[in-house]
Amino acid sequence: MPINRRVARFNKTVANHFVGPVLSRMPGFGKVHHRGRKSGREFVTPVKLFRRGEDIVITLPYGPGSDWVKNVLAAGGCEITTRGRRIELVNPTVFTDDGRTRMPMMTRRILARVDATQFLSLTPASAAVTVKR
Repeated sequence: MPINRRVARFNKTVANHFVGPVLSRMPGFGKVHHRGRKSGREFVTPVKLFRRGEDIVITLPYGPGSDWVKNVLAAGGCEITTRGRRIELVNPTVFTDDGRTRMPMMTRRILARVDATQFLSLTPASAAVTVKR
């Protein structure tokens, strides 16, 4: 079972405002820029991420029921800022790790402790463009 929703609410209202600006500049972390599917407001959420081929994979320690995940899925994508670069991402897909997903070993160990096995995979918009002939 993913991390308790009470922890998620605390992080959303308190912790993210302090650690988000610092973490998003570190390797393996970033900020998701998304728009509320109901309110239309812009939001920023700090996340843990890694690359898997061309795709960016974001860990979901609170599960796919988080508002930001629902917003990204409803919009069909988002933008992230990681290591000072802003990247447009499309084709969001939630998947469950079957133990074969390539990810950093430390990330796998930490997520295993909290039983977080779901992830959000997105493709950079520049890589998703196909040339028509």
